Amino acid sequence: MVIIFLMIAVSVTVAGCFLGAFLWAVRSGQYDDDYTPAIRMLFDNEAVTDKKEKPAEPAS
Repeated sequence: MVIIFLMIAVSVTVAGCFLGAFLWAVRSGQYDDDYTPAIRMLFDNEAVTDKKEKPAEPAS
């Protein structure tokens, strides 16, 4: 019976740590920008194609 109370105390402590980490992340601005990650892959693809579209240098 003692182990059950010990496991409940440990699980409540771990849950409190995760809640504290989540609240810290929210207060520090980790979730402020929710638009840019959705379109970031579009900008990355354009940057790669720009490098491939450079004209070749003429041979001397």
